[in-house]
Amino acid sequence: MKLSVIICTHNPREDYLRRALDALRSQTTPQAYWELLLIDNGSAEALASRIDLSWHPAARQIREEELGLTPARLRGIAEAKGDLLLFVDDDNVLQRDYLETASRISVTHPHLGAFGGSIEAEFEVEPDPRLEALLPSLAIRPVKEAKWANFGMGSVPFGAGLCVRAKVARTYASNASGSEIKRCLDRRGGSLIGGGDLDLALTSYELGLGVGLFGELVVTHLIDKRRLSPQYLHQVFVGGTYSFHMVRYLHTGIAPRYRGTTGFLIDSLKRLVRTCLGRPWTPAEKAGREAEGRAARDIHLLKMERQIEIQRKLKGNEERQHAAWVRGI
Repeated sequence: MKLSVIICTHNPREDYLRRALDALRSQTTPQAYWELLLIDNGSAEALASRIDLSWHPAARQIREEELGLTPARLRGIAEAKGDLLLFVDDDNVLQRDYLETASRISVTHPHLGAFGGSIEAEFEVEPDPRLEALLPSLAIRPVKEAKWANFGMGSVPFGAGLCVRAKVARTYASNASGSEIKRCLDRRGGSLIGGGDLDLALTSYELGLGVGLFGELVVTHLIDKRRLSPQYLHQVFVGGTYSFHMVRYLHTGIAPRYRGTTGFLIDSLKRLVRTCLGRPWTPAEKAGREAEGRAARDIHLLKMERQIEIQRKLKGNEERQHAAWVRGI
């Protein structure tokens, strides 16, 4: 099997999921060359009773009870048989040649461990222009020309239409299975954190591979009107920016500066002064500062916990060495 298409879903909007499946059904790549895995992540009503995949000869519906996008992705990785794994959200409509193009890129660019494409939006209702700066948090990113890198975050693909080589996915799965932090880097319940896709793609660097973006890979992201409310956009922007900082720290050691209580008071004063001058922070600036502050605090605590753990291990080694020395007398 050359290609595994994995859809992770939890209580999906069925008309969106059916459009995603119809787009897969009409792909130019013959179905004999790819398998389809629908991971039902604890939906209230099992999808197997409602979704018919009999049109595909190598389709499977798999139930994953542990709630969260990361456990669902890990289940998909464990079940996949392909050399290249393609992750499709339940509200993604792939262009007809997406699978064909992805397969070609995987051959012509063997140095890339993960890659994605241009993500276009189809809004159920027109978004408020005042919130336009928050829309990229909905994984909207047009790509005009191909670019790739083996360092940094600029060319890292998002989860919509994400293509990952099997060896990268397996390495990520091994890392995530033993890390509670990595398992919490994506959607789970009401949480709008969303960095698991970045973590998965950046695993390519560990294997000496790069990541890339290609304009000829086009996916349409169907966006429900409920996701365009000011409250939701703020929360998803904060969650995405927070997880960006966390993933970047885990992979590069770079963290936003922790300023503690003093920094919080200074930001509050700046916000007050700007408001008085008639230049309040924009919704994106406000959400970005909130996310950066949370990430800086949590990374600071994580560093402290690691230092305590290291000290505990060193002390334990000293005690064991002393005990061995005493026994040797």
